[in-house]
Amino acid sequence: MQKEEILQRLTSKDNKAALEFTKQIVSESMSGNWWYEHFEVFHFLLSHPGSFVRNRALMILAALAKWDENEKFDEMLDDIFKLITDPKPITSRQCIGSLCEIGRSKPEYAEKIISAFKNADVSVYKDSMRNLIEKDITGAIKTLTDK
Repeated sequence: MQKEEILQRLTSKDNKAALEFTKQIVSESMSGNWWYEHFEVFHFLLSHPGSFVRNRALMILAALAKWDENEKFDEMLDDIFKLITDPKPITSRQCIGSLCEIGRSKPEYAEKIISAFKNADVSVYKDSMRNLIEKDITGAIKTLTDK
């Protein structure tokens, strides 16, 4: 599949179809590294103006982490860390879950991820969402520190 088609399908206004395509990529990434060659496409989508698209990119990148033999996450973790305090709280929550999965797949990043969680300023969110995000962060830190 070509880069343009992947971008088109993941940024489609048909959110249901785009999510199904995301789930397909994530599922296929559980058993093989076929999608890893398109890593840069998914990385690029982290800065997309649409939060649904950013969420999809996070899900895919987390699934690809176990195939990262070229250490591409070294170059992009900071881009993911920015999404811990994304303007959309749902993207923040997706980011926290994705980072937890990345840390489990790539334990060498666990300390850096934990540090990013601890340094995240979640005061930008309303109380109701802030409490959920704080719980997500606490749970993720626990998961990453429990061996």
